[in-house]
Amino acid sequence: MDAFTAGLLHRIRTTQSDLTRAREAGDDFLVEVEQAELDDLHRLAAEHGVEVGASRA
Repeated sequence: MDAFTAGLLHRIRTTQSDLTRAREAGDDFLVEVEQAELDDLHRLAAEHGVEVGASRA
């Protein structure tokens, strides 16, 4: 696994965790921000052929 792929997958995991915390805190604005970031990261992964797995928030 190259550095780009590893970094992207790490950012996805971190953003998923941040999204979960935002949902648990009831912070609707932060949920929207984190979801948009996660969507962008998944798009970037797809554009570069990076397999993320089935779990999408």
